[in-house]
Amino acid sequence: MPIIPVDSPEQVRARLEETGYLVDDGLAVACFLALRLHRPVFCEGDAGVGKTALAAALAEALGAPLIRLQCHEGIDASQALYDWDFPRQLLHLRAAEAAGVRDADRLERELYDRRFLIARPLLRALQTQPSVLLVDEIDRADDEFEAFLLEVLSEFQVTVPELGTLRAEVPPVVVLTSNRTREVHDALKRRCLYHWFDHPGFARELAIVRRRLPGVSARLAEQVTALVQALRAEDLLKPPGVAETLDWARALDALGATEVDAELAVATLGSVLKYREDLERARGLDFAAALARRGA
Repeated sequence: MPIIPVDSPEQVRARLEETGYLVDDGLAVACFLALRLHRPVFCEGDAGVGKTALAAALAEALGAPLIRLQCHEGIDASQALYDWDFPRQLLHLRAAEAAGVRDADRLERELYDRRFLIARPLLRALQTQPSVLLVDEIDRADDEFEAFLLEVLSEFQVTVPELGTLRAEVPPVVVLTSNRTREVHDALKRRCLYHWFDHPGFARELAIVRRRLPGVSARLAEQVTALVQALRAEDLLKPPGVAETLDWARALDALGATEVDAELAVATLGSVLKYREDLERARGLDFAAALARRGA
C-alpha cells in the first residue's frame, strides 16, 4: 500500500488529526520534513506526552505498517537487526546429510540463504516499503547501540556478511523517542529533526481528551483535564502525562461518572499517579478549589 502523498505541513496536520492525534505547528513541520527529506524525527520529553503515539498516528495517516523496536539496556544488533534461524539450519543440515550430500561449500551456501534469515525490526523496516519505524526509548540503550543505529539510519542499508548489502528502496519514516533518562549523543541528534514534547496547556489537552474519548461527558473531560493541570503544578516525582489524563478519564467513565468530585478524584488517583509519594502529596490537594479555578 503506497504512502499517501502530502504536500505541506498543513496536510500532515490534517492527516494526523483525522487519526485523533493533534499536533502543533512545530511538530507538523518536523513530520513534513521527515517525509520530504527522509530524516528521522527525534522526539524527546517526559513519559506520556505523546511521543510513541506520534509514530502510530503517522503509520495510520500514511497507510503504512508500524514496525517498533523497543530499546532496553544491553540491546544488540542481533535483537535489532537480524539473526540466523539456527534450529532450522540444523534441521536442514541433518536432512542434507541423510540425503547423502557431502559438498561442504554447497551446504554452507544453503545454510546462509535468505530463507534462514530472521529479520528483526530494523531489517524489517528496510525491507518493507513503505513503513514507519519506531525506535522507542533510545535513551535506555547504551552508547555502542547508538553508534550502530547511527550507521544504519545514515544510509538506510545494512551489510549481512553472508548475503551482501541490503538497502531500502524506499527509506522508512523513522521516529525515535527519548524520555531523557540520559543524554543521547549529539552525533545521532544531528542526523535527526528534533522536537521537544512539552505538557500541553489546558485547551489543547482538553481537545485531545475530547477527540480521543468522544464517549466521555464534556463536563467530565473538562474536570479531569483541570485536575491533571493542577497536579502538574505540584512538586511531583512523576507529573502525569496526557496518557494518564486519558487513563483517568476512562477510569471515571467506566465507573459511570459524568462529573467528578473531590472524593471520587482521591479514590481514583491510582489511575493517574504511580508513586506513593505523589499519591500522598496529591491527597492534600484541594480538588474543589482546583476545579473552581478552571470554572469546571
